[in-house]
Amino acid sequence: MAEIEVPHPREVFELQGQYVAEEAFEAARGRGRLHHAWLLTGPEGVGKATFAYRAARRLLGAPADPDLGVLGTDPDHPVARQVAARSHPDLMVLEREGPDGKARKVIPVDDARKLAEFFSKSPASAPHRVAIVDAADDLNVNSANAILKTLEEPPPRGVLLMVSHAPGRLLPTIRSRCRRLAFQPLGVEAAADFVRARTGANDEDALRLATMADGAPGRALQLAAGQALAMDDAARDLLADLPRVDETRALSLAEGFRGGEGPAKFALLFERLSDRVHALARDRAAQGFGALDRWAGAWETLQRLPREVEALNLDRADALFTALAELRQAAAQA
Repeated sequence: MAEIEVPHPREVFELQGQYVAEEAFEAARGRGRLHHAWLLTGPEGVGKATFAYRAARRLLGAPADPDLGVLGTDPDHPVARQVAARSHPDLMVLEREGPDGKARKVIPVDDARKLAEFFSKSPASAPHRVAIVDAADDLNVNSANAILKTLEEPPPRGVLLMVSHAPGRLLPTIRSRCRRLAFQPLGVEAAADFVRARTGANDEDALRLATMADGAPGRALQLAAGQALAMDDAARDLLADLPRVDETRALSLAEGFRGGEGPAKFALLFERLSDRVHALARDRAAQGFGALDRWAGAWETLQRLPREVEALNLDRADALFTALAELRQAAAQA
């Protein structure tokens, strides 16, 4: 596949498969009973952030374009252009991406504290002031508490749209003050069609990507852009060789963890290894094989190490060889 660019949700004007959520939001808006805070929940890549920007454009005064769905708007409308350019005075976005364009570990508390000041002002040019948090999962304790203060004192004509991939991890007091909208995956076949239409992938590759993404089209597109097929092939080959490890191949993979794309490649390789080990252990259990404790331990390590590497700034190459050593022990025991 050619190099793939994944557009930011603020640049996306179509949303597939989320008619129920859009209808619920539009019905509340039409009745004049718009809740001040909405928690948009569901797996990553199903369209929650895209929905948030679609809802924001309507709340900021862009007229409806039914050809683009319930919350569709004309991409050439001035409001839509301002949102795309991040220049609308009545829209605030909290996200991990910093002013320099680089991803931060969390949404810092200083950014979250600006929300109260933003909502304290009347709309400059729109019917509402709108804030998007993408994603609430990226708030730390301090920034989450800063958001909570805004939720406790709902602003007049203010609407907060919070994206969450794992709402169970949020403060209960945040969840209780939001109206929840649930977003579902499209399904593997529909997600594969989505990938094919946007990347030119063949049927087999599109289906693999959609399966990896559990039917979430946006996630499948991100995987395609992130060379997930190559990482999945590498994970398959590493596991197939166990208990032997091709040191040259492993070192080559570790070398790829350097540079700007290194963290994403590292996370993706561990994700693919984790999924394949989980499937392997499940199949072995179904076939009546015992001694699965080692495989379970290896799976837990594959889940844990990426979090520790990010939190503690550990060496990614060391993490890979630690995981491979545990996988070798599991395979040797089997």
